[in-house]
Amino acid sequence: MTGRAAVLGALGALLLIAACDQRMIKQDKDIVWGESKLFEDGKVVQAPPPGTVARGELAYEATLGERPAMSAALLARGQERFDIFCSPCHSRLGDGEGMIVQRGMPHPPSFHSQRLREAPDEHFLQVIANGYGAMYSYASRVPPTDRWAIVAYIRALQLSQNVEVAALPADARERLEGAGR
Repeated sequence: MTGRAAVLGALGALLLIAACDQRMIKQDKDIVWGESKLFEDGKVVQAPPPGTVARGELAYEATLGERPAMSAALLARGQERFDIFCSPCHSRLGDGEGMIVQRGMPHPPSFHSQRLREAPDEHFLQVIANGYGAMYSYASRVPPTDRWAIVAYIRALQLSQNVEVAALPADARERLEGAGR
């Protein structure tokens, strides 16, 4: 009799679980970007109340606002991060001819174009954080301090490809002129 009671108890538990599951499936719920009767504006997704700040957001924003001092260490970190995250599409020269592009992806702009040489640093910070065109956001992959390092390295790349010969140190001019002979 105990075996039969155990089997009946197990079957009863299964029926109870199945009944609960059906109620969970059929519950009223709103689709995230759908309409809602609950709020006056009819939207499910609501803006946060004015003056609220997400936890940790103030420290994050402060980091983006603090441009680090230019240094060899910053440029080295920027080159390392650029080579990891940017060069597959932009190439190590920043000309937009990276390996991904050679395999059929859309061409990103060259960092050496007049438009991007004149762009403010904040433009690059925003593009890294939010993406642009076919480029997706790197906000979750590249912390703010590394974004500044990448921007510094992009500026160094731009200078390296657009410097006037007269602005070069004498020994670099001599090497360049010697290579042309």
